Amino acid sequence: MTLSRRTFLGAAGAAGVAMGLGLNLAAQAQEAGTITMALAVRGLNALSPQQTGTVGADNWVMFQMYNGLVKVPDGTYANRPEDFEPALAESWENTEDALTWTYRLRKGVQFHKGYGEMTAEDVLFTYNRQLDPDTVTVNKLYFGNIASIEAPDDYTIVITLKRPDPMFNGTVVSTLSAAILSKKAFEEKGESYNFDPIGTGPFQLESYDDAQGALLTAFPEFWGEKAATERLLFTFIADTTARTLAFASGQADMIDGVRSPGWIESMQQRSADTVFDVTSPGSFNFLHLNLTRKPLDDIRVRQAIRYAIDNEQIAQAYGAVAKPMVGLIASQFEGSVTKDELPEELKYNYDPEKAKALLAEAGLGGGVTIPCYVSQREDYQTIMLIVQEQLRAVGINLDMPVIEHNTFHADNRNDKNAMPLNSTSYPPLPVNIFTQQVSGPATVKADGTGGGNYSHYGEVIPGIDDLLAKVQDEPSFEARVAIFKEIEKKILTDLPCLGIITLGYVVARNPRVDLGYEVVSGGAAWALWRARRAA
Repeated sequence: MTLSRRTFLGAAGAAGVAMGLGLNLAAQAQEAGTITMALAVRGLNALSPQQTGTVGADNWVMFQMYNGLVKVPDGTYANRPEDFEPALAESWENTEDALTWTYRLRKGVQFHKGYGEMTAEDVLFTYNRQLDPDTVTVNKLYFGNIASIEAPDDYTIVITLKRPDPMFNGTVVSTLSAAILSKKAFEEKGESYNFDPIGTGPFQLESYDDAQGALLTAFPEFWGEKAATERLLFTFIADTTARTLAFASGQADMIDGVRSPGWIESMQQRSADTVFDVTSPGSFNFLHLNLTRKPLDDIRVRQAIRYAIDNEQIAQAYGAVAKPMVGLIASQFEGSVTKDELPEELKYNYDPEKAKALLAEAGLGGGVTIPCYVSQREDYQTIMLIVQEQLRAVGINLDMPVIEHNTFHADNRNDKNAMPLNSTSYPPLPVNIFTQQVSGPATVKADGTGGGNYSHYGEVIPGIDDLLAKVQDEPSFEARVAIFKEIEKKILTDLPCLGIITLGYVVARNPRVDLGYEVVSGGAAWALWRARRAA
């Protein structure tokens, strides 16, 4: 039976729910000029795009307040060099070798709250903080390919790279960590800038506290098309049930979704008209096989695991928000491989009998137990519990305790896990995927100083580092795509890391709010400058 919001909330007890939230949302949420979104956190970590430790909730708020030199189209990613759009730079050009990038800045762009015009001085300040090895900033690795940055005049920026990068606008320039800061505001405010930010975006921060949330108001001097709504209110409701009830009661127009099987269906039962915005691909879910642990050092065992895991069944458990993976690149991105273009031995169609035969050939016909562990977070735990059942059916038993999420990541970084699942988001930049997940220099270390290559690929056995170096020296985008496919086939041959599913980020939205565009792909937060809430 389909329940209306009123019926659902009546059954739950509207008054009790509203008091339990500890939030005074009702008056503001009912104003036609305010859109309210409830985020699945207890508060924000920072509102500076270079601050370390920021998470998805912080990004939702910052995404509305800052601009970079270029942007991706609303509701999607930029898959190719020609897909990027002007933002604070009205135009740009690059040399044929993809080493020198020149950006022409817009004139008259204003910072929030009277901090003046944005010029090349602010761009230099922003990028030089990322380039300074003594300044702690987030995503510093993204900027490592920059050899120099110069400003010939107040409205021109020239960036020279160490190695060619035809997707430099995606690798660096359009990322939130490259959003332009006000040099004057940053130097004046110091540490207080983290919660008193100054950007150039369509919204500016009006007020913030953990109890009432972050209230943004439309910036009247915004350089582009003005925001379609007057106010955005981001509130914090970590509890899934409370957040759902706030949505059902109309106190929140949008809420962070839950990426677990059946959640969308349960929401639809409560209110059939609920709109779900889902990014695709969302997060990439990789299963690393630690080549330093027996029996995972045997390629026959790794092949057996691959044949025993039914990606399609795992994706079906999540419904429309998930897609099975073939390699490590999502099917929506350039450079990915399809099963149709792979030789038969690399397709790994689900085949439990073949998995059993490979285990027998490896001397493990009687079964084998592999100790590992998984995070308690819903998406991690659900995926790995399904994998555990699928592997048990062929004689592989995962001795798999469930542990706290932060502890899970800390132990993985100390190389304690034989089969860690890793959930990470990527834009259409396969170089980043391969560099972080399977390159030799990113190999995990027991002292925690290594990277995210939990399989030790490229250390225990030869990996893809030569191909990765080749692609990083290639200025042609099309030639890079061809090399990415070579890398995918090499990884499918060696199986150090398995692509399981991509899992879209989901937001439940009341149909009274029109985003102004369709969400197709992109990161875990998106722009709300076109969004309108009907009276």
